[in-house]
Amino acid sequence: MRVLLAEDDDGVADALTEALYEHGHLPSRVRRGEEVLVRHRQADLLLLDLGLPDLDGLEVLRKLRAVSGLPVVVLTARGDERSVVRGLRLGADDYLVKPVRLAELLARIEAVTRRATTAAVTAAAPAPRTVRAEDVEVDLGARRVTVGGAEVRLTTKEFAVLAALAARAGTAVSRQQLMDEVWGDAYLAVSRSLDVHLTQLRAKIGRPEVLTTIRGFGYRFGG
Repeated sequence: MRVLLAEDDDGVADALTEALYEHGHLPSRVRRGEEVLVRHRQADLLLLDLGLPDLDGLEVLRKLRAVSGLPVVVLTARGDERSVVRGLRLGADDYLVKPVRLAELLARIEAVTRRATTAAVTAAAPAPRTVRAEDVEVDLGARRVTVGGAEVRLTTKEFAVLAALAARAGTAVSRQQLMDEVWGDAYLAVSRSLDVHLTQLRAKIGRPEVLTTIRGFGYRFGG
């Protein structure tokens, strides 16, 4: 797999490049955010540091998400909650705080890639299924959401959470089941990632009664 590594620290970049290469990946390294925006089409996954010299990594992520669904794993020293939440809201597929164990990093890369592949296969599948609750319509095949006939733009993760619930409309889905399905077996982060995406999802849909919280268990889409 072609991995684009955006890292301005030579020591960290050299170590990551060597490790990725040894585990069968094809890494290429850039130092600046502008290079990411130019070269992202040549990669299958982006490892993104936030402390880049020209552009803040979160700004790079925002600009990238406007034009590309490339899987992105943030790998940074910023472990404060504000940065984590912003990274997830802007569309990062995963967020890791340095220092990180190599085995975990490789597992996260594998999980993100697997989810991206599954999403692509699902999107290409025939006979898309549409689920409705009140005036909220979720087209699982086209990955499209409308509320009152108006389309609502969701990030990849927000749609994945909604789709996992809509596919079981009227049925209670546990938090663990949602995290396993959306983030994969390698998901090791705290559950606030799910909370962030649900908060954003509810705000965008604007129909609190459609996404019900089942206290102590999980969530339900529709009646």
